[in-house]
Amino acid sequence: MASVGEKGKLSRVIMIAVLSIFAVGALLPFYFLIVSAFKPGVEMVRYGITLNPHFEKFTLNQFRILFNPEESNYFHWYKNSLLYTGVQTVLSLVLTAMVGYGLGVYKRFRYRNIVFMMVLLVLMIPIEIMILPLYKEMVFFKFFDKVWGVVLPFAVFPAAVFFFRQYSLGLPLDLMDSGRIDGLTEYGIFVRIMVPLMKPAFGAMAILISMNSWNSIVWPMVVLRSNEKLTIPIGLSTLITPYGNNYDLLMPGAVLAVVPIVILFMLNQRAFIEGLTAGGIKG
Repeated sequence: MASVGEKGKLSRVIMIAVLSIFAVGALLPFYFLIVSAFKPGVEMVRYGITLNPHFEKFTLNQFRILFNPEESNYFHWYKNSLLYTGVQTVLSLVLTAMVGYGLGVYKRFRYRNIVFMMVLLVLMIPIEIMILPLYKEMVFFKFFDKVWGVVLPFAVFPAAVFFFRQYSLGLPLDLMDSGRIDGLTEYGIFVRIMVPLMKPAFGAMAILISMNSWNSIVWPMVVLRSNEKLTIPIGLSTLITPYGNNYDLLMPGAVLAVVPIVILFMLNQRAFIEGLTAGGIKG
């Protein structure tokens, strides 16, 4: 009979093999995307998606065209996406952290559970249902084709409020009493004491909010008008038409669109894992 150690080793090998298969399956689309980005669009039409990279056909001409303002608006789309994502991420982190913190630590707040249920209710409503009232709101405030028209309607991300609330339930409340004794206001306690303790939560939510904002296409498509103010997802979608697809710009544009999120994840990887782990077991 196999010993316990041998069974554990066999289970580890099987698990590694299964996870490796899933990893290869997940990375294959990125491989095809990167390879296609360095080949002329006509090669994509001629050969389709193949495992053979055809290195002899590689060229950087597509990337030159991509960032040439006279031939493409991609530079403007990239700049707009960075601006919208940066503003929305910072604003959403500040607002959702304060709301989630308030719902988590102030247990004497009379309507705390009602507000929390409303947050969960908004979380379950699809964005398509909210487009018409949000559209009328943007018309009233004259926010069309402006950065605030893209950012403000989704500045308070319900999923982030829920996460910060769950994370705040595990914060040491004794530190709040110590802060009050030292003369700190409630805002001072939050900024000076609690925010440093919530860094893992901020790291996790920074990635998720940035990803959601960077990939958003439905609402920016409604509120933006001029071609120079479009975001990358909308701009790339204009390269796909019933009359033909511009693969020369579509593939390299898609590759460069992934770069900011990958960099952000690499910088916040540890905080992302710690935040999701801690937030998932508290409450």
